[in-house]
Formats: sequence, C-alpha cells, structure tokens
Amino acid sequence: MNKLKTFLFTVLASAIAFSCAEVEVAEDDGWEDLEIRTEYKAIKVEKVATGLERPWSLAFLSEDRMLVTERPGRLNLIENGEVTEIEGTPEVMARNQGGMLEVSVHPNYEENGWIYLTYSKANGDDTALTVARGRLDGNSFVDIEEIFVQNQYSSPGRHYGSKIAWDNEGYMYVSIGDRGTNPPRAQDNSDHAGTLLRLNDDGTVPDDNPFVNDDNVANEIFSYGHRNIQGLIINQENNEIWATEHGPRGGDELNIVEATKNYGWPDASYGRAYGNEREFHDGTEARSLEGMEDPVYEILPTHAPSGLALVTSEHFSEWEGNLLAGGLRSERIRRLVIEDRTVVHDEELLTFELGRIRDVRQGPDGMIYVVTDEDPGGVYRIVPNED
Repeated sequence: MNKLKTFLFTVLASAIAFSCAEVEVAEDDGWEDLEIRTEYKAIKVEKVATGLERPWSLAFLSEDRMLVTERPGRLNLIENGEVTEIEGTPEVMARNQGGMLEVSVHPNYEENGWIYLTYSKANGDDTALTVARGRLDGNSFVDIEEIFVQNQYSSPGRHYGSKIAWDNEGYMYVSIGDRGTNPPRAQDNSDHAGTLLRLNDDGTVPDDNPFVNDDNVANEIFSYGHRNIQGLIINQENNEIWATEHGPRGGDELNIVEATKNYGWPDASYGRAYGNEREFHDGTEARSLEGMEDPVYEILPTHAPSGLALVTSEHFSEWEGNLLAGGLRSERIRRLVIEDRTVVHDEELLTFELGRIRDVRQGPDGMIYVVTDEDPGGVYRIVPNED
C-alpha cells in the first residue's frame, strides 16, 4: 500500500510539474506579434519583456539596455529580454497610486552616470513625492542622493504626477499632482502640489526660475494649476513643453506649459465633478477663468493620460512631429498631429490590444516602446512592418 501511495504521489507531482511547465512555456511562447495597418503606417508590435508587476516607467541606457520601474518598489535592468532587479534602491510606500514611479537618465549619462527615480516617501501614514539620483555599479544602485522632497506630506496615495523631462539646457522638470484629497492646493503657490517644477540636475533651484524672487511662491515652481500631469515631453529643437494631464470626469488635457502660467485646476476644467457632475465655472465660451490657460486639446472620450512621446525617428517619417499619448482607462495610444500648436488630427492606435498603457517612449534605436500597467505587465516595441 505504501509503495502504491508513493507511486501515485510521484505520478501526481510529475503531472502537476508538467502542467506548470506547459503553462509557463505557453505564457512565454504564446505571444504573436501584432500586425496592424494604421492610417499612414503599417506597424508590428513585438514583445520585449513580460512578467512585470505594475511597471510604471522606462528609460534607455543604450539601444539594447533599458531600465523599467515596478510600482511595488523595484528598478529593473532589461537586456536582450532578460530582466534583472537592481539592488539598493530607495524604500518606497507602495500604496494606491504610490510606489516606485519614474525613472529618467541624465542627458549626459555617458559622462556622469546619473539615473533619477521618483517615488512616494513615507512619513507615518502620509507620503511626499521624492526625487533621488544614483549610479549603477553592476546590479546595484549606488552613490544615492535624495535631491528633492515635496514640501508637504499628505494622504492618500493619489495623484503623484511624477514625470521627468529635460530641456535642451540641461534643466530638469518634475510634475507633481494635486495629491487628490484637497484639489485647491494646486492654486496655493506655497505648496508643490499641482505644479510643474524646474530644477538643476542636483535638485537645487535655478537662479532664473520664474518665481525665484517672489516670497509667496515656492522657488521650484515653473507653472501651477495642474491636476495630475502624467505625460511630459520637451521638444529639444525649440524647448516647447508638452504635457497631458488627467481631468476629473472627462476633461483630460493636452497643454503647452509655459513659465508662470496657471492651468486652472480646480477652479476651471472641461470635466465635471465626480460627486454631482457640476461644471467648474459659470461661463460657456471657455473652460477658464480670467488669468487661466485653456488646454490646447481636450482628449475625449476619457483617456486617463499616461506616457507621452514626440516622434522624431526616420523609421516613422509618416508620424514625424506627432505626439503619441498613452491612455490608461482607454487602453490605447492617441496619435496627435500638431500644426501651429493645434491638434489637427487624432488617430487611435492599439485600441484594447495591450491593456492599460502606462508609458510611451521613442528609443535610441528609433523604435517606439510601450509599457503596460498590468500585473503581469510588460514592455513592447512598435516597429515598421515592411512586409
């Protein structure tokens, strides 16, 4: 009897192991490249890496080496499809929308090696958006410096903004959302919430920041009245800053962000209040009150903006100068054609093909990379389909 039990247990264990192996192989090998004909370009979507837990942001070290964050608190190196966790990164509070968020590489990375991370730092039950930088030493994050902490901790874990972009003079721009529970913070210029910041690469304040001589405004602030910028790109040819940000119920926006400007939140928005669907202003001709900026474009229906990329690659000459705006709730990318700071055409790409789009980047190889906000999530590459 004991021999029979042992035999049956062995057979059962082998069957389970075989079954698990089958599932693992199917999950790994089951991907088939997507071939899609868009309005002006035939494209193919390839898998780069999968099995990630809520990946958030992507940055490139070279054509074949990239960094990707996972919101629960990890930074990973991806090389030839292999994912390696980097040790020694800062501790984060991974709650709600908080955790390990943006990763960005210094424009002069080849010379100085600096890599930047944004994350939610805890103080008791409250958090603040924080920026740290460090360098890679093998698979370790070293020389860590905490260079910026939002000037007010708060709960809950929402609306961190957290995107980083670099202008062509080497200044770093960091978005911070209104943090969710008290939207009027975005109109309080002593508070970093609901703003776009302009910083030196070491986190200090540039001498020529627009509010640096105003005692009533935090020196780091470049613009304010933002609900939650989660798409941010700077055109290196002209230093134009383009941003996509979340509206409330509707009202997702594409903005050109300029120094000292007030972008309205929460006093003005095309969206409606969640609780009663009321308008945010009394007028009907524009969403803004006096002294507040209208968006360049309202993205409808609800998009829930995420990563934003500017296409400059010769591999996508048909899309040159277009913006690719990722969407979370909409599960698609919006290709926005810009002429004279105006959106003249809007095409939807990858609708419901990959899931929630968290980040969109143009890589150093000229291809377009997409990160999905799923568990498991992944990194995908869009390439031209010449077949």
